[in-house]
Amino acid sequence: MPKNVKLTIGDFSKYCQVTVKTLRHYEKLGLLVPNEVDEWTRYRYYDVAQMQQLNAILRLKAMGFTLEEIRGLLDEGTHRPSIPQIEAKTAEVKEQIRRLEERLEVLQRMGDSIRQIAHMERFSIQCLPSIIVASHRQVIRNYAALTRLCAETIGPAIQLLGCKRTNPLYCFSVNYEDEYKKENIDVEYCEQVEEMHADTELIQFKQLPEIPTAVCMKCEGPYDNMQENFLEVFSYIAKQGYQVAGKHRIQFIEGRWNQKDPQKWVSIIQVPVEKRVTPSIDAL
Repeated sequence: MPKNVKLTIGDFSKYCQVTVKTLRHYEKLGLLVPNEVDEWTRYRYYDVAQMQQLNAILRLKAMGFTLEEIRGLLDEGTHRPSIPQIEAKTAEVKEQIRRLEERLEVLQRMGDSIRQIAHMERFSIQCLPSIIVASHRQVIRNYAALTRLCAETIGPAIQLLGCKRTNPLYCFSVNYEDEYKKENIDVEYCEQVEEMHADTELIQFKQLPEIPTAVCMKCEGPYDNMQENFLEVFSYIAKQGYQVAGKHRIQFIEGRWNQKDPQKWVSIIQVPVEKRVTPSIDAL
């Protein structure tokens, strides 16, 4: 095809396999201006030499250069980036790969956790490892106030401190009351974080010890069913020959903050236990 052949924008688009919309965008940015524009019809014409220019633009774009960076190269009269430009772009791509690998790891962990919870038996016996938590302990008006306190006050405060939380997030509450109370309840809310920070008036940091054995019960549905759930879990503990060995936790998986349907709420009751010791005949 001779160099002086004029190609309409449609033909140029077809031969170069680039949409007319893209060509118009490149023209607007000054990247690839038609060689000729008919003053009467306003038809745009390209010549064959501009195919090479377009190919250079597409090649640089594929290597990660922005259109603004490409325009800078074209303004300099070259289609080739310099060695420093290539090295800078290489470093940028490596950083993008690192961030993508981190995102992939987070997604995989979250997927594994969701699958594990979805396939979790009603009851399981687990070791709860030692963890660092950001916590807030307060006497709340009632149980309904806990969700609002966590979502509107404690959670944002933990984020403002720059805490790196685990993903998926492990968060739970601990009830410190010695009896059932409907109001003025002493509750602590905890979120697992990766490192200690300085305590604030609202948030305290501490390392929780390992719980070697905990009976865990998966609960589905609204929190109104908690009384029945506790009856079930403590009956299970007794039947398995265990006794309670510490304050229970309620781990929050799905709830009012991210799931409108209460029937889809998921929580896990975690009760520290130890084997019940039966007195020997000699001791009696």
